[in-house]
Amino acid sequence: MNVFLWILQILLAAFFAFSGTAKFLMPAEEMTKNMPAFLSLGFIYFIAVCEILGAIGLVVPWLTRIKPGLTPLAAYLLAVIMIGATAITVVGSPAQALIPLVTGVLLLIVARGRKVDA
Repeated sequence: MNVFLWILQILLAAFFAFSGTAKFLMPAEEMTKNMPAFLSLGFIYFIAVCEILGAIGLVVPWLTRIKPGLTPLAAYLLAVIMIGATAITVVGSPAQALIPLVTGVLLLIVARGRKVDA
């Protein structure tokens, strides 16, 4: 189970690090053209920071054994972001809502698996 959780943590951390970094590198006009009008650019940047910090939180605390309880916390908080992403995606294109939904479920698996060990 430990190997499975590590694989999930690393893959999810890479996903969120890439996603958060892409939000900063992509031009604002291009990024907001496919987003609902009620999402401000400041909010998108806030989510990007949360994703990058969450990616770090998924791996570093458990790896270093310094405050390992932060790893399940990071997973739970990223799952909250994925709940919002699923809700927003369902409104725009329901077929694509499966991606954030599955990501959120995987985050909950990591959070629960690491919470037992903590």
